[in-house]
Amino acid sequence: MVPDKNGYFGGFGGKFMPETLMFAVQTLERVYHKFIQDKEFRKELNFYLNTYAGRPTPLYFAPNLSKKLKIKIYLKREDLCHTGSHKINNALGQILLAKKIGKRRIIAETGAGQHGVAVATVSALFGMKCAIYMGTEDIKRQRLNVYRMKLLGAEVVPVESGTRTLKDAINEALRDWVTNVQTTHYLLGSCLGPHPYPVMVRDFQSVIGREAKTQFLKIERKLPDYLVACVGGGSNAIGLFSPFYLDKSVRFVGVEAGGCGLNTGFHSATLEKGKPGILHGTKSYVLQDKKGQILSTHSVSAGLDYPGAGPEHSFYKDTGRAVYVSVTDKEALEGFRTLSETEGIIPALESSHAVAYLKKIPKHKTVIVCLSGRGDKDMEQAVKYIKINE
Repeated sequence: MVPDKNGYFGGFGGKFMPETLMFAVQTLERVYHKFIQDKEFRKELNFYLNTYAGRPTPLYFAPNLSKKLKIKIYLKREDLCHTGSHKINNALGQILLAKKIGKRRIIAETGAGQHGVAVATVSALFGMKCAIYMGTEDIKRQRLNVYRMKLLGAEVVPVESGTRTLKDAINEALRDWVTNVQTTHYLLGSCLGPHPYPVMVRDFQSVIGREAKTQFLKIERKLPDYLVACVGGGSNAIGLFSPFYLDKSVRFVGVEAGGCGLNTGFHSATLEKGKPGILHGTKSYVLQDKKGQILSTHSVSAGLDYPGAGPEHSFYKDTGRAVYVSVTDKEALEGFRTLSETEGIIPALESSHAVAYLKKIPKHKTVIVCLSGRGDKDMEQAVKYIKINE
């Protein structure tokens, strides 16, 4: 799916930014469109994706979980990327663009810390100053990733405003960008924000789906019945889905954070329960009240704890190309434990939402699940919620 010249996917997208940032966004758009077609840029990006990030990642057939659920399950192992998640794909692409623009400093937001770690990593690699904004609630949940970011040389800036989670970290990062726009590139981590970020992040993450499609066809000699991925902002999901967009026989399922239940108010199911609105520079589905005020969110997984979703996902929802569902915290924790016990793979709590939904897939179907990250970062959370027999 290609957005129009103004960055709209149907009725969703655009760029709603203060005048002080519009020049930076327009410059990024111009540079992105120039270099994404440039053979030397693609060669350099592929060099780092392959030799540094560890691509291609395996498409692993999960025999034990497949037998248990009576469906054929393949895991796209983004958890095996350098830094432990798919976030490195986009971080490498954007920092190479930042070099082309002549920026010397990188800022980013992070929730679960995986994007923050990826940004800190590439900033260290390319010798750039780096500041990562992170809500204090997420800092408490993800202390290991906070340490990793600092070890990599990044400044971790605690955010005390609002709900002290991902939404508020983005707010503070945007304030920083306004102040330091001449020297600083905002390395946004998901497929949201003003154009060109949604399409740019999608394109950098589409390596997931391109690889998965080639790998699956080689193994099964046909296309899968389902693609399943968790959705917060939605970068891992759009990266998996987009290369299959024209393959209408393949069903897309995006799994949001149902938290304590959709009727409790403590969830992050934007595409199920939200309404069109504007948040962080783009028009998409947003969790908001009748007056348009952004609602608080909740999820056991910090990376899904966000009241918006990418505009391309919003377009997929309205056109019916994808179905968006949710699983609760309890179900996600069950998915976390089930994959660990059946396959010896500990997933991130974000990815565990996608794993948890697999029991609802019709029997005897074939499925590719995006295992977007590994669960090392979530051990402190797991200890709180999951009792292990000793």
